[in-house]
Amino acid sequence: MEISKNYSLLQHNTFGMNVKAKYFAEYSSKNELMEILSSTLFKENKSFHIGGGSNLLFKGDYDGIILHSAINFIEKTRENEDNVWLKAGAGVEWDCFCEYCVTHNYYGSENLSLIPGEVGASAVQNIGAYGVEACDIIDEVECVEIDSLNERVFKNIECGYGYRDSVFKKSLKGKYIVTAVVYKLMKKPCFKLEYGNIKNSLAGKDINLKNIRETIIEIRRNKLPDPHITGNAGSFFMNPVVTMEKFNQLQTLYPLIPHYNVSSDKEKIPAAWLIEQCGWKGKEFGGAAVHDKQCLVLVNKNNALWSDVVSLANEICRSVKDKFDIDISPEVIYL
Repeated sequence: MEISKNYSLLQHNTFGMNVKAKYFAEYSSKNELMEILSSTLFKENKSFHIGGGSNLLFKGDYDGIILHSAINFIEKTRENEDNVWLKAGAGVEWDCFCEYCVTHNYYGSENLSLIPGEVGASAVQNIGAYGVEACDIIDEVECVEIDSLNERVFKNIECGYGYRDSVFKKSLKGKYIVTAVVYKLMKKPCFKLEYGNIKNSLAGKDINLKNIRETIIEIRRNKLPDPHITGNAGSFFMNPVVTMEKFNQLQTLYPLIPHYNVSSDKEKIPAAWLIEQCGWKGKEFGGAAVHDKQCLVLVNKNNALWSDVVSLANEICRSVKDKFDIDISPEVIYL
């Protein structure tokens, strides 16, 4: 366990904000986590737990303790004829987990390849891409309760999963820390290729795990900026879900509007399309900008201040509301 003072968070946030934490505590086991949580230092300071920092926008130095998991393992817990259960430590890099699954011919995570972040965050944020969400493969989430230090295992059904949402972001926000996640993968082929341009990109290739993962990675790299080169937090906005009545109204005005069915009375509309229709692609605000290939991404183009990013995001939300009467909201957490 390491606790550092006045610790630079530059390498712990993909937006590239050069901020510091009063204290930074990294632990590699549940026992070390409990030691931190029971310490006087922790009890006397505010705290926030981060993963890979890919879903955060720091609004300045953090006057408290930033916690980070270095619990790093992947192990098979059980299997049957059709499925295998893998437990991964919360500190495992998410794409490393996806790579592990594909390498071992386990199906279910391949569409989520190259999403930045760590395993613990996948269970909190319910990350998703190309028609798949983390909750589709999560079986259990192992946690430590911050106040009592009691360990608890949440079954999938107890996690309250929704679009980029979970009970850990609502009623249990700030009450538990994820230490490991158990995923239920399939041992037989079961692919989801309908979302986006996956099927077209696979034309002429064999439909197998390796090719699907490589295709997903290629698609993401072609349209999303590398945070190591250009600071960003990936998808900045959540895709809005509207009533079928609202969608029908919009489709009358915009016959080519892209959409994805959510339920019998709900339809999801890509926020990127809405933002592009409002003319934001490539537009700049101070040091921040809308990515010129993917409107869903805001980038740190020229040493942006956090206020540049927030102001740009607010203006985008306002213009989408004015043009379409749809509210879009940031997926990124302002801290």
